[in-house]
Amino acid sequence: MNLLGMRINKYLTDRGYCSRRAADKLIEARRVMIGGRVAVLGDQVAADDVVMVDGKKIDAAGGDDASSRVYIMYNKPFGVTCTTDAEIPKNIIDAVKHPLRVFPIGRLDKASTGLIFLTNDGDIVNKILRARYGHEKEYEVEIDVPFPDLFIKKLSGGVNIGDYVTKPCRVTRRDKKSFTIILTEGKNRQIRRMTAALGYHVKRLHRVRIMNILLGDLAEGAWRDIPPKKLHELKALLHEQEKSL
Repeated sequence: MNLLGMRINKYLTDRGYCSRRAADKLIEARRVMIGGRVAVLGDQVAADDVVMVDGKKIDAAGGDDASSRVYIMYNKPFGVTCTTDAEIPKNIIDAVKHPLRVFPIGRLDKASTGLIFLTNDGDIVNKILRARYGHEKEYEVEIDVPFPDLFIKKLSGGVNIGDYVTKPCRVTRRDKKSFTIILTEGKNRQIRRMTAALGYHVKRLHRVRIMNILLGDLAEGAWRDIPPKKLHELKALLHEQEKSL
C-alpha cells in the first residue's frame, strides 16, 4: 500500500479541517471514513484513499502548500462560541466568515471576549496547545466588588480550584475592582474558577495578548492577518521552546 506517511489525525489537520485534538474526537465518534471503512485512532492514510468526515470528502489537494496557510487574529465578542460545529448558533466560524476553512487555536468561553487565533495550519495549533511550553496569555478581568491586596496575593500564588492547584502567575491591580493576570497554563474556565474559589465573581474577562501578539486596536468582532513580522517571531518562539524540551 502506498502510504502518505501520516496518520489520519495529521491528515485532517494538514488539510486545514480541524486541530489534531479535534480530529481524534471525530475519529473516536466514528465520524471519519478512510477508503469506505470507519477510521480508528492511529490509522495511516494511503495515497489513493478517499477520506470523508460526516459523509463529506476531504480535499486531498489542500494543506500541503505553505502559501495556502492563513493565520488570523480575531477579537471575539461576547456570545460567540469557539467551535467549528455549524449546528451551534453563533459559532466562531460563522462569526469570522473567513473565505478559507480555518479553526480556532484553543478557546475562549462564550462569556469571555478578546484575542483568539484562527488558522488552517494544524502543526502550529499543536505547538501552541502544548501547555507544558508555558505560553503566556494575558487577560484584563473585572470582578463584582472591590477586593483587597490579599486577593491579589492569593491569586498570584496559586489557587485550589477543586481538582487542581493552579501554577503561580503574575497579577497586577488595575483599579479597585479589576486586575490584569498573565497565565502560562490553560485549564478550562481557569480564571473564573480561581476567582470563585476566593469568593468573587467575574463580570468581564477580556484576553489582550497571546505570547508576542497583542490585540491592540483591533475592533470587537473584527479580524486581520497576523502581521508577517509578528508571525515570524511567534514561530521562532515556538521553535526555541521545542528545542528546550
